[in-house]
Amino acid sequence: MAAAAPAAAAASSEAPVATATAEPGAGDEDSREVRVLQSLRGKICEAKNLLPYLGPNKMRDCFCTINLDQEEVYRTQVVEKSLSPFFSEEFYFEIPRTFQYLSFYVYDKNVLQRDLRIGKVAIKKEDLCNHSGKETWFSLQPVDSNSEVQGKVHLELKLNELITENGTVCQQLVVHIMACHGLPLINGQSCDPYATVSLVGPSRNDQKKTKVKKKTSNPQFNEIFYFEVTRSSSYTRKSQFQVEEEDIEKLEIRIDLWNNGNLVQDIFLGEIKVPVNVLRNDSSHQAWYLLQPRDNGNKSSKTDDLGSLRLNICYTEDYVLPSEYYGPLKTLLLKSPDVQPISASAAYILGEICRDKNDAVLPLVRLLLHHDKLVPFATAVAELDLKDTQDANTIFRGNSLATRCLDEMMKIVGRHYLKVTLKPILDEICESSKSCEIDPIKLKEGDNVENNKENLRYYVDKLFSTIVKSSMSCPTVMCDTFYSLRQMATQRFPNDPHVQYSAVSSFVFLRFFAVAVVSPHTFHLRPHHPDPQTIRTLTLISKTIQTLGSWGSLSKSKSSFKETFMCEFFKMFQEEGYIIAVKKFLDEISSTETKESSGTSEPVHLKEGEMYKRAQGRTRIGKKNFKKRWFCLTSRELTYHKQPGKDAIYTIPVKNILAVEKLEESSFNKKNMFQVIHMEKPLYVQANNCVEANEWIDVLCRVSRCNQNRLSFYHPSAYLNGNWLCCLETSENALGCKPCTAGVPADIQIDIDEDRETERIYSLFTLSLLKLQKMEEACGTIAVYQGPQKEPDDYSNFVIEDSVTTFKTIQQIKSIIEKLDEPHEKYRKKRSSSAKYGSKENPIVGKTS
Repeated sequence: MAAAAPAAAAASSEAPVATATAEPGAGDEDSREVRVLQSLRGKICEAKNLLPYLGPNKMRDCFCTINLDQEEVYRTQVVEKSLSPFFSEEFYFEIPRTFQYLSFYVYDKNVLQRDLRIGKVAIKKEDLCNHSGKETWFSLQPVDSNSEVQGKVHLELKLNELITENGTVCQQLVVHIMACHGLPLINGQSCDPYATVSLVGPSRNDQKKTKVKKKTSNPQFNEIFYFEVTRSSSYTRKSQFQVEEEDIEKLEIRIDLWNNGNLVQDIFLGEIKVPVNVLRNDSSHQAWYLLQPRDNGNKSSKTDDLGSLRLNICYTEDYVLPSEYYGPLKTLLLKSPDVQPISASAAYILGEICRDKNDAVLPLVRLLLHHDKLVPFATAVAELDLKDTQDANTIFRGNSLATRCLDEMMKIVGRHYLKVTLKPILDEICESSKSCEIDPIKLKEGDNVENNKENLRYYVDKLFSTIVKSSMSCPTVMCDTFYSLRQMATQRFPNDPHVQYSAVSSFVFLRFFAVAVVSPHTFHLRPHHPDPQTIRTLTLISKTIQTLGSWGSLSKSKSSFKETFMCEFFKMFQEEGYIIAVKKFLDEISSTETKESSGTSEPVHLKEGEMYKRAQGRTRIGKKNFKKRWFCLTSRELTYHKQPGKDAIYTIPVKNILAVEKLEESSFNKKNMFQVIHMEKPLYVQANNCVEANEWIDVLCRVSRCNQNRLSFYHPSAYLNGNWLCCLETSENALGCKPCTAGVPADIQIDIDEDRETERIYSLFTLSLLKLQKMEEACGTIAVYQGPQKEPDDYSNFVIEDSVTTFKTIQQIKSIIEKLDEPHEKYRKKRSSSAKYGSKENPIVGKTS
């Protein structure tokens, strides 16, 4: 699944996509949107103790997928010949739709037949919070096709009284199956669903069947079935008809959904069971029901231990209010760089009270970046670090708020910098099979250590040369930050001539380039975690590069390697030329001089992946078809190719894009479709899943946001057979019938939804109110004694330099949070009361067997 990889990203570096779900607000915001935004980040770490094959070859070739219900949205690389595969793949994506289960499937790759599902971890949406932010080993559960269900059914039941020819009265149950929604894809395509409707009791099983609906996940059946409930002979007239007591407790309607297999076996899609006694107090019942597993679904008779999977999952759901609600909190946060001391600022306090500083760092960095406040804030908190640094050799080596903020900043603003600098060489390393192992203990039979040294030196030299010549591509924000760090380090250690370089190299070499080399998939430089041999090569290169940066800046006469073989290898680089090159590079990227970035003349690579596009021309039989193509988007053009690296078949200049919108499934009976409307005919594209479609629409909208002549209206369906399917207009040039989706920010490099980030910070303050209260108490105690008193253990970890200023800031935070609580609570009440149980938004969870 080539397109799955771009869907994922490191949680710390990917921008949240502001895909608004238009829902009514509460109270005075009834007429405005409250956006419900879901995101998922984490890591698929590893599996262990998988069931071996029977026979001499017990190993498996394994990969793992992430599924929203039954829709696959991410796939790892294949780890060959292992029963304890190490995946180490991070993921991040916005979730564009509702879902019941988040599932992780472990597969055994099969070249000739369908891949075998070894086991799964399925977590209910409401249980995701129990696992947030921590690595957990989950036992793999058996995968039973009868338990793999998703979707919902709209059903109506009625009781009718019928008078027979001889004048007696009998009763009839009317079952109206109206529609289904959200059925799964079958082999990547919409299914051909039908339903069986059965009246089931102790001595009866009357079954009827709907028509098959072709190529749809949202079939409209609208079929009515009639069942006899009581016979005339068993009926005694009463003032109002009632089903006999013994029957009403035992009869139920069962609806089974199936995918029509034509020449192969039909596939079970799910079932619902509704007891007839729902009509005891009402002669009519209408509701949406969630499909459930079949009898014995998920109840495997196997007792084998299928192994386990280690996961790190963090699911968030934010209710983003209209912008004006966040004004006071944003203002308080953006004042942080100017607060003296910085430890009394709202942004610093957030980092202090959060259980995991990383939770606070990402929204803080993004918000401060958006308002050009990050450099002064990062400088101020870095100065705090410097006060506690006694040895110049350990400068900025810790994991403090300052270093984490700068790490995140480099990941966000440095993505394109890494791509133009490292990606071509990393592609060459990962796609070649050159051995670079120089540890005598790890050499394979037949390896030549001298050849391996030459291979490794070739890669190190090529990478090093590219890095030290890349200063013109270094983003301005990074350069400004490095300049500040350099000045502060010089002031802190005035007698150390090398500290001005080590302060910068500890970030750009140790925490940026070296990390990107050893984990290219985390920085979007490669689609997956590399294989073990490539990881070893990248590790050796990374260790050499970071030592070159550090060694060159400190002018050491020997390396700091512990391994003898690395010390011997590093002697190749003990030349004056390397020291000069490193110093020149560090001077250039920590200068405040304005530079012409190469990014202004080169197109920015934004996204690529495999999707299906509808043919622009006609086939010989006159019908248009869909073909698999490799799509590539830069800041200048959208192209598609037969294969990656091949010449473009078709090109759309970005400046010619007029709109990018979703396409209704009914157009081609295909899910996850969108349209790129440009100067020529619309380009219709099908993504592999809902996450990927959402990401392509978002990035295309962002890159074309400021285009002239953008459309205000569009057609949500296709133009087929002489008319638009949506409005039935016959002219292909007819004005669209639906308003275009509201635009999003135009900054393609740093797209930041500041309301979303502020909402995240509000949520973090809310979750950490107890710690905020303890910090407030600590400030009060210190203020009373007018000096740094020894505090209880609960307070000992807080940095409180100025208790009075810190106390005032905490008071402001608490006041703002209390005011924000009110509209949130109103919205929650409005949302819970508006979604009636049994509605499409809140379907009934029927009973399972």
